[in-house]
Order: sequence, then structure tokens, then C-alpha cells
Amino acid sequence: MTKPRSDADRMRRRELYDAAAGVAGPRLLPWTTPDGHPCYLSTDGKGYLSTLADSIEAVQLGMGEELLEHAREVLAPGARALSATEYRWLASRLAEALTDALRVAESRGQRIPDPQEEAAEHA
Repeated sequence: MTKPRSDADRMRRRELYDAAAGVAGPRLLPWTTPDGHPCYLSTDGKGYLSTLADSIEAVQLGMGEELLEHAREVLAPGARALSATEYRWLASRLAEALTDALRVAESRGQRIPDPQEEAAEHA
């Protein structure tokens, strides 16, 4: 009995099909489904949703920078000690910001052209 394909299996098959057809792969978006699954967009990098995703990535990274600055102030020598609840809140927000930053890095990394493939195309 064959077990049903997972979403990851279907996505990988689609990526292979697109690669064989010369189409760029799907873009990992900076948000998830309500159940926490990744969202992808099949795009040429132009258009409303791509622009929206770029804007959201910029906001996420900016918020992460502000949160990191706050954390450094809180942890600086001589800073007022926080309660356990406040430190837990800070740790939770830092974990969220790191998750966002890693998703942005993964998305952007997937869109960096492979130098060997580009060289082969121009040869």
C-alpha cells in the first residue's frame, strides 16, 4: 500500500518539475499558515504579492533590530533587573524575531542564483 504524499513531497516534486522546465522555484513567504506551515508563492519576483512580501520582510527585520537594541539595553551592566515574566516576554519576542529573520534568510538564499548554473547558461 502506498502512503499518501506529504506537502513537502509535493513541493519537492513541483520544484523538480519547475527546474526541468526552466522556471524559477517558488518563493518562501515571510508568513505561515494558521497551523504554522510555510507559505510559498510561484512568482517571477514582480507583482503585488512579491512587493508585499518584500515590505513585510523589511518590517520584520526592522522590528528584530529594535528588539535586539532593547535586549542589549536590558542586559547592559548597571541596567535595572527585570522580573522573570519580563525576561520571559523578552526571550519570547527574541525567539519570534529570530524565526522571522531565519525565514527571510532562507527565502532570500533560495533566490540567489547558483553561479555554476549561470555560467553554464552563458556558455
